Amino acid sequence: MAISQKSKDDLSFIEHLEELRWHLMRSVAAIGLVSVVVFLLPGVLFDKVIFGPKTEGFFTYTLFCRLSEMLGLGNSLCLKAPVFEVINLEMAGQFLAHIKISFIAGLVVTFPYIFWEIWRFVRPGLYQSEINAMRGVVAIGSVLFLLGVLFGYYIITPFSISFLVAYSVSSAVGNNIAFASYVDTIVAIVLASGIMFELPLVVFFLSKMGLITPQDMRAYRRHAFVVILVVAAVITPPDVFSQILVTIPVYLLYELSIGVSARVARRLAQEEAEIEKRLSKVVPQKQTNEPQP
Repeated sequence: MAISQKSKDDLSFIEHLEELRWHLMRSVAAIGLVSVVVFLLPGVLFDKVIFGPKTEGFFTYTLFCRLSEMLGLGNSLCLKAPVFEVINLEMAGQFLAHIKISFIAGLVVTFPYIFWEIWRFVRPGLYQSEINAMRGVVAIGSVLFLLGVLFGYYIITPFSISFLVAYSVSSAVGNNIAFASYVDTIVAIVLASGIMFELPLVVFFLSKMGLITPQDMRAYRRHAFVVILVVAAVITPPDVFSQILVTIPVYLLYELSIGVSARVARRLAQEEAEIEKRLSKVVPQKQTNEPQP
């Protein structure tokens, strides 16, 4: 293609849009390919993944029982799989859910590739110093997102499902969970957790743009902790252990983000100092070269 052989700096606005279109098309094609593969494996997708948190042998339930035994607490930390029936209420409910989950799985699996395509499009417009400063951003962003997805699936999802299924306002109301509601809950938790774990990367970019400083984040540390506690209380059962389990990693992410912002601030200060130093050398030199009256 002619555009790929030209320098990025020489591209017109329309050619930039054409380049962006190809990046987006490759990303969509990757998502579509993985989604089709996942769609053809409904047994793995639903029996092992989607309905995993409602089965007795789920990894989280086994892990916490073993942890409880290792700490000498008996069965106090054991989390039992919730017992409930999932029912389909719509004619095309299972088919639409199958398509939706396949697409979400394709998006999660191909996230590193999509991030890489975005980076390939943005990189030519950056200075070399900015490229050096953002080295490894694709790997870091991908790892953070996947860690967030795993945290949401293996930690937040089991606790949330156990609490929501067991919650009852009256003995006259039973819980037969709609299939679409069950799927939407898991998708929302997993994607929200993946996005939440991108906090250090978001802070990095905001700090680079000067929209946030480490001083601001330290000043609002208490406020952030309260917000994290509230969020943990909302998405977990009303017990201290599960709230702490969610609060600790999220708060550590906030502290990590402060360190990221501080590092960016130091680097920006060094760059400004180098620019001022160069200017201070150039200005006197110009003054000495001026003709004397």
